[in-house]
Amino acid sequence: MAADVLQEKPRRSSKRKAVKRRFGRVRKLPSGRFQARYQGPDGVDRPAPQTFATKTDAEIWLTKIEAQILDDEWIDPDAGRISFGKYAADWIEERPKLRPRTIELYGYLLRKHLAPTFGDKPLNEIKDPHVRRWRKKLLDDGVSEVTVAKAYRLLKAILSTAVDDQLIKRNPCRIKGAGQEKSPERPVLTVAQVYRIVDVIEPRYRALVLLGTFASLRWGELTGLQRRDLDLDAGTVKVERQLIQITGKGLVFTDPKSAAGKRTVAIPALITDELKAHIKDFAVDGDDGLIFVGPDNGPLRNTNFNRRVWAKALEDAGLPKIHFHDLRHTGNTLAASAGASIRELMARMGHSSTRAALLYQHSTDQRQREVARKLDELARGALGTSGTQRARPQEQAL
Repeated sequence: MAADVLQEKPRRSSKRKAVKRRFGRVRKLPSGRFQARYQGPDGVDRPAPQTFATKTDAEIWLTKIEAQILDDEWIDPDAGRISFGKYAADWIEERPKLRPRTIELYGYLLRKHLAPTFGDKPLNEIKDPHVRRWRKKLLDDGVSEVTVAKAYRLLKAILSTAVDDQLIKRNPCRIKGAGQEKSPERPVLTVAQVYRIVDVIEPRYRALVLLGTFASLRWGELTGLQRRDLDLDAGTVKVERQLIQITGKGLVFTDPKSAAGKRTVAIPALITDELKAHIKDFAVDGDDGLIFVGPDNGPLRNTNFNRRVWAKALEDAGLPKIHFHDLRHTGNTLAASAGASIRELMARMGHSSTRAALLYQHSTDQRQREVARKLDELARGALGTSGTQRARPQEQAL
């Protein structure tokens, strides 16, 4: 009887009870795939952005999300849905210390090269392949490498801020070297070529060419010079401002490109008389009077000058087409050849970093031969020899 009673006890079910997950939920969909859901730190219940082939895959995904929350690395997936175009425009607007020319450049790069591809795209949908394809298309379309590098750097900077704002988890701009500019080598004029331009250019612009070369000044720094900035007795020119063209605003006085741009540059005595004659004949009266002006005593505009004056002067001088800015490059190269140190070049150029100054420390064949000649003299003096080669120690022993 007892045995019969024992046999009538219900058997234990072989099916395991469903165990409730400590974090998140997984359910099987009618399609046979699995959906994962979880409650974020903000209290909002969210599904995974994709379904999973197996329950295990869904559980692994939830484990990773939980780890992000515990490590304070979780990012609200809805936050990154703001369009790149809107975020980029705000990014530029929120940087009050940007210089007017920089704002103009960023606006152009955004409008011309970034917005057509990324403008309407949510930040969290911009992935590495999108950036690679965008960059390749620009290069294939003939956009210069310098412009592409600038656009890439801007894109990377904007998305880096999006990472800091916890709108996206990582920056998709990860192309090694894509932000480096590889500008073609600028031409360097000889002193004789500079004076060929001076001899044929309109008289009121002779001093402009000379000061642009031998003081290594930028166009905007030259056109912004006032009488009080030039001390010909001391042989110096003081850079306090620049005059630049801003779209929609015309010519505007602004501070130099950087804090280092405010500087005093020594000028060679060779051009002093020419500068004195220029101030007497062409500069506007008064301490605040502009040194370089057009025939109507108005400020110089780069585009008009290049078209009406500069192009003709190059043709008359029998020189190829070069930019006025190449005079600055020539001056920097001459200063380096004269023995200026990197710090001295930085001071003349108005740069706060050594990067640009290092470009002018490259050696020319002539400079190399001069160094070799001086080394030869130094070594001969130390050895007390003349033209004969000293015998090697092993040759003396023989």
